[in-house]
Amino acid sequence: MTLIIRQMREEDIFFVQEIAKSSWHDTYEGIIPKKVQERFLQIAYSKESLLKRRQKSSFLVAVLDESLVGFANFSKTNNGQAELFAIYLVPNMQHKGIGTALLENGIQQLENPTTLTVCVEKENTIAMRFYQAKGFQFVEEFDDLFDGHVLKTIRMALLFPR
Repeated sequence: MTLIIRQMREEDIFFVQEIAKSSWHDTYEGIIPKKVQERFLQIAYSKESLLKRRQKSSFLVAVLDESLVGFANFSKTNNGQAELFAIYLVPNMQHKGIGTALLENGIQQLENPTTLTVCVEKENTIAMRFYQAKGFQFVEEFDDLFDGHVLKTIRMALLFPR
């Protein structure tokens, strides 16, 4: 099995959209209503939105044996601060080191980071455990109004030693 982490290309967009959809439906079943998920996915993962995100941020894809199986989206470093917007994998590809590879590659591309933050839905325990295992610490919990639906959100941060 050969895993390649690289920047997203325009021809990857359909696969990124499919991964986002399957991952969201699998992860947020019973947490976020399906209609809210669908509206978010249509906007955030439209071709136009993905092309903009690719230009303004680091958008990595994971290719396993020539199949796109995951992606991660990082902000660029601003005064040492960076944000991880998303790591999503095809549901049956979790626990195989792919998320870790995406995270590590994304961090390597950041310029002199001091902090990497990520927001996680509180009931997304798989993601919470993943980030805790990678050294992320709890920062705060807050309510996030998400298309009329209130989400309990946890902000976590990974601090980089100077």
